[in-house]
Amino acid sequence: MRKPLEGIKILDLSKYLPGPFATQLLADFGAGVIKIEEPGGEPGRMLPPFIGGASPRYCSVNRNKRSVILDLKKPEGRGVFMKLAEDADVVVDQFRPGVMDKLGLGYETLRGINSRLIYCAITGYGLTGPWRNSAGHDINYLSTAGVSGLMAGRDSVLVLPAIQVADVAGGSLYAVIGILLALFARSRTGRGQLCDIAMMDGALSLMSYTLGEWSGNGRLPAAGGELLTGGYAMYNVYRCKDGRHVSLGALEQKFWHGFCDSVGRADFREIQYVPERQEQLIDEISCIMLTRTRDEWVDFFSGRDICFTPVLDLDEVPEHEQVRARDMILKITGFMGGDRDIFVTGNPVKLSDTPCEIKTEFAAAGADTVSVLMEAGYPASEIDELRRRGVI
Repeated sequence: MRKPLEGIKILDLSKYLPGPFATQLLADFGAGVIKIEEPGGEPGRMLPPFIGGASPRYCSVNRNKRSVILDLKKPEGRGVFMKLAEDADVVVDQFRPGVMDKLGLGYETLRGINSRLIYCAITGYGLTGPWRNSAGHDINYLSTAGVSGLMAGRDSVLVLPAIQVADVAGGSLYAVIGILLALFARSRTGRGQLCDIAMMDGALSLMSYTLGEWSGNGRLPAAGGELLTGGYAMYNVYRCKDGRHVSLGALEQKFWHGFCDSVGRADFREIQYVPERQEQLIDEISCIMLTRTRDEWVDFFSGRDICFTPVLDLDEVPEHEQVRARDMILKITGFMGGDRDIFVTGNPVKLSDTPCEIKTEFAAAGADTVSVLMEAGYPASEIDELRRRGVI
């Protein structure tokens, strides 16, 4: 059965995390992703740690792609890229605004040779606005979007998220959405378009519920002190006797009543949403949770429908029954021919008729340069000359 993106050709110029993760998700569903790497390979290949000389971080977002080494700083390299773009469906770029224009490879130029081309630019702050040229990373985008200022515990000490929220949710996922929307629009109009994806924009859009809370309360949210951020007992994380933790998400009354009755504290029922009683509630439940180990509490609440789960350590996640049932973590044994195994994420999009196909294959830098150029019509003699001149 054909995969939904089979026949779609993507030229991927992106590096590190946001763009590569986006194109990997598309590759899982059949898109032919050609990774355009600079001489020496994408810098992400050099991210530690290493196993067998390869970076597991790099491989975690670059499966099932082809790799072409191409020096875009040389006129011949730019000529090759333009040739590849003639029949490409998508170009993904993660440079700062204007970089591709300076190379003569910007959207306006490329659409002049391919009107059906979809050009997705993933940047920190977008292609417009006074901050368009500002440097940044995930921490900066989250801070600018107002997310970081609210990430704190009851002690009000700000903490960093354990994952790159702006890069992935704000960048990778919105890039995939933008590309798919543009492909759908092209099926109607026959024309490609520019997708302007800013990681700060994406992070800010994730604040929709928080903005609603702020607007409704008429005051700024308290870091670590609101309904969904640690200020209420019913929606919180608790430490257990063995130092491990559990999470309680009993927002609805039936779940909260079930929890209260289970721990023998029916008196907690009526103060579920009373703001001035939350500190007392949290302290008392904290003491209760310290009377058993994490797994003892999991067993205790087993079968009770109250939104209660263990906080898993990372090494426990691959073995969790639900993770395994959903194929959400894949184990690659003997990575790169060595004696180490690595874990990579599965694809969270589950389609009934045209499911994804995950191939844990990782192309070496430039491994597909010759085959891709031959497919584009370059004769062997010209490929040899490009190699001799350091273009490929």
